[in-house]
Amino acid sequence: MANSPQAKKRARQNEARFQVNKARRSRIRTYLRKVEEAIASGDQAAATAALKEAQPELMRGVTKGVLHKNTAARKMSRLASRVKALG
Repeated sequence: MANSPQAKKRARQNEARFQVNKARRSRIRTYLRKVEEAIASGDQAAATAALKEAQPELMRGVTKGVLHKNTAARKMSRLASRVKALG
């Protein structure tokens, strides 16, 4: 357990960052799920719109350090190709 004042402060900061990152990850997953549902329904227009909404969320996750850059790029690429295949 943290004993020094510095370690106690770091523990508090870690918990706060964990909550923020958890919320951000959840938000990203929600947007990705919306794209998946639109693809499953077979509606290309809805899937394209959902993908355009999901892209900035993914990139924001990269800039905030929640996701790795290549992970976000891979997800976007795979979703975009699946949306394109609907047409």
